[in-house]
Amino acid sequence: MGFQQGLSGLNAASTQLDTIGNNVANANTVGFKSSRTEFADLYGNSLYGITSTTPGIGTQVSAVTQNMGSGNLETTGRSLDLAINNAGFFVMGLPNGTQAYSRNGQFQVNNQGYIVSTAGNYLQGWTANSQGTVALGPVGNLQLTNTSIPPTATTKMNMSVLLNSSSTPPATTPINNPAQPTSYNWTNNQTVYDSLGNSHQMTLYYSINTPTAGVGNTWTVNAYVDGTAAAAPNTFTLSFDTSGNLTTATPFNVTFTPSPGNGAAVPQTVAVNFANSTQIAQNFSTLPVTQNGSAPGTLQSINISSNGLIQASFSNSQTKTIGQVALANFVNSQGLQDVGGNLFTQTGNSGPATINQPGTGNTGTLSSGQVEDSNVNLTNELVNMITAQRYYQANAQTIKTEDTLIQTLLNI
Repeated sequence: MGFQQGLSGLNAASTQLDTIGNNVANANTVGFKSSRTEFADLYGNSLYGITSTTPGIGTQVSAVTQNMGSGNLETTGRSLDLAINNAGFFVMGLPNGTQAYSRNGQFQVNNQGYIVSTAGNYLQGWTANSQGTVALGPVGNLQLTNTSIPPTATTKMNMSVLLNSSSTPPATTPINNPAQPTSYNWTNNQTVYDSLGNSHQMTLYYSINTPTAGVGNTWTVNAYVDGTAAAAPNTFTLSFDTSGNLTTATPFNVTFTPSPGNGAAVPQTVAVNFANSTQIAQNFSTLPVTQNGSAPGTLQSINISSNGLIQASFSNSQTKTIGQVALANFVNSQGLQDVGGNLFTQTGNSGPATINQPGTGNTGTLSSGQVEDSNVNLTNELVNMITAQRYYQANAQTIKTEDTLIQTLLNI
């Protein structure tokens, strides 16, 4: 029986060396999960069961199990490289219409705008509508469909200004020519857009009026667009209390005809809201301005947030949500079937996939610009290789010893 025991040991050691060799070979494979060989002993049975004097007939490989622990994260700087922090798998759509799962987050965009792996499998999630809202439901292949955005005419603007209460009324009043600096105290300007996305410069001129003690100050504001006075009324008044707070209700409507129009809608009205403006002893300045207009834009880059939202950045400085990456989780991730190519498929042992947004349920968050390294511990694998080699040699020695004993019997 020694031959069978030694042979089973050789087979088991060979499988262990194969497993170690596979781990070592994939030490640099992104998202790879290392495996280990597990053994079980063998006993011979008789009609009456296993006797107390039976030494056993060897060993067998009971399983090759994978370590689903996370690997280290490596920074790449590519916005389409993704790493999963903690649990979860990317949902991949295969060309045959089935799904698989992966921890390899090396993605790119193909010639049809789909986000794919290097093998051409599709990253799946939810696509946002034209307003940038993501509706959850069945996942599908993520595609960068909105690669451009149309122009938007400016109709609203929030412009908070800080006016200097120490100013004196201008020598020339009222303002009748922007080229006469003696007719105003300060000016600021902002780019606005017509319905075709053409840019125009809206310039506002501020003149302090003669103050009344104990009442507060008022300022006259004159609106010009592209150097021409806006349509009447183009003069507005900003009133402040004795603490320098704005008391005038805004917004004010600035109406103008784009010049050159080039077929844009006319006239155009911009509601300018001066809320939160102040007038104290300070330097003139303009707080950050927001508006709803923009020029046409083309897709420049995308960024994926920790919760999987895909944000597109356009050439006109606008951003828009175009989708969200989905992550899958399993009751028993070790029960997944490794099918190669950094892919796993679900089995009865793993249970069905549960699809969630990153950071919800039991799924981890995403890190953009990083990938997950293999979780192979190369030092441990090399030590295990030496141990497996000795194990193989020892089993070979039992066969050699058994052969020597049989030869001794034959020589009697």
